Amino acid sequence: MKYGFNLLLWTGHVTEEHVPIFKALKKAGYDGVELPLFEGTPEHYARLGDHLDKIGLERSTVSVLGAGHNPLSPDKAQQAAALERAKWAVDCTAALGASILAGPMHSEIGYFTGGGATAQEHKRGVAFHRRAGDHAAKKNVRFAVEALNRFECYFLNTMQQLSDHLDEVDHPNIKAMYDTFHSNIEEKDPVAAIKTIKKHMIHVHISENDRGTPGKGHVPWAETFKGLKVAKYDGWMTIEAFGRAIPALAAATRVWRDFFPAKEEVYKFGLKTMKTGWAKAR
Repeated sequence: MKYGFNLLLWTGHVTEEHVPIFKALKKAGYDGVELPLFEGTPEHYARLGDHLDKIGLERSTVSVLGAGHNPLSPDKAQQAAALERAKWAVDCTAALGASILAGPMHSEIGYFTGGGATAQEHKRGVAFHRRAGDHAAKKNVRFAVEALNRFECYFLNTMQQLSDHLDEVDHPNIKAMYDTFHSNIEEKDPVAAIKTIKKHMIHVHISENDRGTPGKGHVPWAETFKGLKVAKYDGWMTIEAFGRAIPALAAATRVWRDFFPAKEEVYKFGLKTMKTGWAKAR
């Protein structure tokens, strides 16, 4: 098992000024970090990769598809833009020295039609992932596709929907992520949902029900860790928590109040929650 921390708690664009945070997370006992990809160039991320190598941290990335980059749209220009955005994210991930690109890279985040996904949208989504997967394969990168709760997207909300979609995509570089926050909202049994997605699962986001400190909310951690062990999962468990430090991100994630007294609590107590819970899981 590898333990990671998502840098979105501090910033939406990681630069050399965040190297002290890398060092603090390494000192705390983390194996790696997860960098958000919202802007920048492959060259920029290659330089950050050099810093991480020196510190001794592994890494993954996370990204989204924003306005004008909707692969489900009937607009060919939007489909093309979405594919180019996905290719850019893959290139930045590879330059960083990472092999997993996580996140809801399946539809435009926050966009709604007023109804559920149509058969045509599903068809476009499958085609998009096959093309994106072909590019990812050339760079030795795998997508860890994330299902989001119904308030953030309408295309893939549950582990069953995600599993069915990936069965149809049938691409070795298009895999799945299990996220405790979204599963807490959408699944009738969040722990049982691990079994549903296990054949595709290559990444796990550890996130409390309120997006705060893991272990200080009501996500059933003991049962979750046991479920992951039963599924024979042995990849990343990466904490994803959000605060109010970045106004645009706080607005996008609907963070209107503080969920923890200090960032240090999130990564220190959160790591203890993961390591203790994993050791106790049978």
